[in-house]
Amino acid sequence: MAFFEKTIDTKRVYEGKIVNIRTDTVELCDGKHALREVVEHPGGVVILPVDEALNVYTVRQFRYPFMKEMLEAPAGKLERGENPYDCAVRELEEETGLTAEKMIGLGQIFTSPGFCEEVLHLFLATGLHEGKPRPDEGEFLSVEKCPLDTLIEQIMAGTICDAKTIAAVFKAKEYLKNKTGGYFCG
Repeated sequence: MAFFEKTIDTKRVYEGKIVNIRTDTVELCDGKHALREVVEHPGGVVILPVDEALNVYTVRQFRYPFMKEMLEAPAGKLERGENPYDCAVRELEEETGLTAEKMIGLGQIFTSPGFCEEVLHLFLATGLHEGKPRPDEGEFLSVEKCPLDTLIEQIMAGTICDAKTIAAVFKAKEYLKNKTGGYFCG
C-alpha cells in the first residue's frame, strides 16, 4: 500500500519575514479527511569549515527561543530562488570571515518534516583562508575554533544540541574518514 495525502483545501494563516504558515485539509489514503499545519520556509545552508588539522570553525550566538547562547556550525537562510552553493559561500564568509578552496555538498536534511518544509543543504568547507567576518545587521556572534573530536564529545555529552550542527559534524566526519558523500536526498 502506498501512503499519500491529497490536498483538498489550503488556507493561509500567517505571512512573516522568515516563515509563512498555512493549514491544509487533506484526504488520507483511507479516504478520511485531516488537517495539516505547515510552516513554509525557504530553506537554508549549513557549513562545516574544517582546516588541515581537523579543527572546526563554529559560531556562538544567542538563540532567543531557548534564551541561551549556542555553539553551532555557520548557517544561513536561502533567499527565494538562491542556489544553495552560492548561499553557503556567502554565509561562510559573512559569519566567519573564511573563504574555502573547496565546498563539498554533504546532502540535505529535512529539519522537522511533520510540520515544516525547511530543507537544509549541508556543506563541508576545506582549504580555508581567513578574513574578517561581516555578520548581518542585528546578528551578533563569535567565531570559535575547536577540534572535530572535541565537538563530537560535546555532542555526545549533550552540550551541543543543535540538530543542523550535529548532522553536519557527523556527515563531515564520515566524509573525511571515507572520502565519500556528496549525495542528496529529496
